[in-house]
Amino acid sequence: MTKYQKGKIVQGIVTGITSYGIFVSFDEYFSGLIHISEVSHNFVKDIHDFVEIGENIYVEILEVDEEQNKLKLSIKNIKYKKNRAKKRKKIIETSQGFKTLAKKLPTWISENLQRNSNVIK
Repeated sequence: MTKYQKGKIVQGIVTGITSYGIFVSFDEYFSGLIHISEVSHNFVKDIHDFVEIGENIYVEILEVDEEQNKLKLSIKNIKYKKNRAKKRKKIIETSQGFKTLAKKLPTWISENLQRNSNVIK
C-alpha cells in the first residue's frame, strides 16, 4: 500500500500543461493528471490561467492506479496554491518619519556628484 490514497490532499509539481489537463509529479514513482473538468467548477478557457510549469500545488487524489503508478487528481474543491496572497506587514510610522532621509539626502547627492565627476575626468 502506498502513501497515496483516495481523498488525500498531497503536494506535487506541475510538469506539463496541455489543452486537456495538467500533469503533476510527486516522487520518482508517481505522477498524475488533473483533467480539465477537475480544474474548476466554471468554464476553463485556458489552463495556463490556473498553474505554471514548475509550480508547487496541492491536489486532491480521486483515484490511485498502483500498477501504473498513476493518480487521477482534482483541484476544483480545494485551495491548491499554498500562498495565493502573501500577507503584507503593516508599516508602522515612527516619530522621525522622513526626517532621516531628508537629513542624509544632501550628503548622498554630493557624494554621487563627486564620484561621477571623478569618472568623467
